Amino acid sequence: MAPSGIKMIGNWIEIIRTCNTSRVKDPKDTDFISRWLINTRVCVFSMTLLSALIGIVLAVPQIHSRPFPWGIALLVLLGLLLAHGSNNLVNDYFDVLNKVDTPGYTRTEYAPHPLLSGLTTVRNLWIAVVLFDLLDLAIAIYLTWLQGWPIMAFAATGLGLSVFYVAPPLKLKHHGLGEVAIFFIWGPLIIGGTVFALTGKLDWPTLWATAPYGLAIVAVVLGKHLDKRKQDILRGVHTLPVILGERYGRYAMICTICLFYIGVIVLSALKILPWTGLLALISLPKAWQVSKILRLPMPQTPVAAHKVSAPFIPKSLKEVFNPDGKDHFPLWPLWFVVWGVWWVRSAGAWLVLGLIIGLFV
Repeated sequence: MAPSGIKMIGNWIEIIRTCNTSRVKDPKDTDFISRWLINTRVCVFSMTLLSALIGIVLAVPQIHSRPFPWGIALLVLLGLLLAHGSNNLVNDYFDVLNKVDTPGYTRTEYAPHPLLSGLTTVRNLWIAVVLFDLLDLAIAIYLTWLQGWPIMAFAATGLGLSVFYVAPPLKLKHHGLGEVAIFFIWGPLIIGGTVFALTGKLDWPTLWATAPYGLAIVAVVLGKHLDKRKQDILRGVHTLPVILGERYGRYAMICTICLFYIGVIVLSALKILPWTGLLALISLPKAWQVSKILRLPMPQTPVAAHKVSAPFIPKSLKEVFNPDGKDHFPLWPLWFVVWGVWWVRSAGAWLVLGLIIGLFV
C-alpha cells in the first residue's frame, strides 16, 4: 500500500475515535472521506450502533417461525447511522444560525466545525442532509410496507425530536428538554423501533428494556453540556447543567450512570433481560473512574488533562490519540463527555455481549 494510502487510513481511524485529525495542518487538506467523517461526527456513531445492536438482539427471541431477517437488520442499522449523521449536520447548521456555535466556542475547539472551519458550504451541507434523508425515507417506506404504519411513526418522531433539538420553534436543548429528547431517541425510538422493524410488534417489557441504555446516553450528553455550561449560560442555552448548576449537574451525571446499572439489575431480576445482561457490571470500574473525575476540579489546560487521562489510554492506542507525540488531550476543551463516551462504549458493549450470550444460555 502506498504511503499516502496508509496516511489516509490513519486519518480515518483517528477521526472515528476522536472526530479530529492531527496528521495534517489544515483539515481542508484531507481526503473527501476524511472531511465527511469529520462533518458528520462519526466518532459518536458508536452510541447509535450499540443502541441498534441492543434492539437487534432483543428481537431475536421473538422470531421463531422463520429465519432471522439479517438483511432487514442491516438496513435498519444503515438507516439509523444515516439519520445520526444527518442530525449532526442539521444541529451544526442551526447552532451557527442561532449564533450558538461561534469561533472560540467549545464545539469549534475540539474538532473542526463543518461550516466555520470551511470543510463544507451551507449548500453542500444541505445536499448531504437531503441525500441522507431521502435514503432514510426509502428505507422507512420499505419497512412500512413490510411491518405497517408504526414504522413511519417511529421515523417521524425521531426526526422531529432530532431536528427540534436545536431548531426553532421548540429548541428543546435551549429549554432543559434536550436530555429528555436524547433518552427517547436512543432508548425507546432506536431500540424499540429496531425491534418493531424486525418483528412487527412491540410490548411493554421490551420498552422497559430500552431504558438502561437510553439513560446511559443521557449521562454522556450531560457530560457534554457540563463542558459547555459556562458558554451556554452566556448564550441563553438552558441545558440541565445550566439549570441545575455545575455541582448538581455533575451529580446528575453520576446518578444517571448509577441508574443504568440499577436498571440492568432490576430488569434482569424481573427476567425482562436475561441474567447474562449482568455482564454490563464488568464496566463498573470505568463508571467508578468517571465518578472520581466528576468529583475533581476540571483541568485548565490540555497538558494537565493529558496527565490525568494518560494512565487510561492503552499503549496500543497512544499513536491514535497522540500521533504527533505531544502530551496533550486530543479532544480538548471537551473533558467530562470524553469520559462519558469512554464509559458508555464499554458499558454498552458488555450489555450487548451479555444479551447475545443470553440467547444461547
